[in-house]
Amino acid sequence: QVQLVESGGGLVQPGGSLRLSCAASGFTPDDHTMAWWRQAPGKERERIGCISSSFSSPFYADSVEGRFTISRDNAKNTVFLQMNSLKPEDTAVYYCALELRGSSCIFGYESGMDYWGKGTLVTVSS
Repeated sequence: QVQLVESGGGLVQPGGSLRLSCAASGFTPDDHTMAWWRQAPGKERERIGCISSSFSSPFYADSVEGRFTISRDNAKNTVFLQMNSLKPEDTAVYYCALELRGSSCIFGYESGMDYWGKGTLVTVSS
């Protein structure tokens, strides 16, 4: 079965950095996209980043553009989210999601994600 396991969350001070990892297993690594989503208490789940298995451009939400960077290790089916200059409003549960038949990060919908991880909590506070 497909499994996505996030790790790397924790408590960090404003201005600090964290790197999240998402290890995926149980699927054939042909064309797909992997995305990072987050959900803060009382807020809608937000797609903040996406990276594809092709050469299409990655996606970043305006709220994290310039601060967060998505990368991947294709050999290990792992994606990373490097988060810099963290702000208190970045506090959320961060999820990775797999779209099995996706080849582009231009569009991304919650309903289009085939599998989700259970999330890892990031708390940005002094």
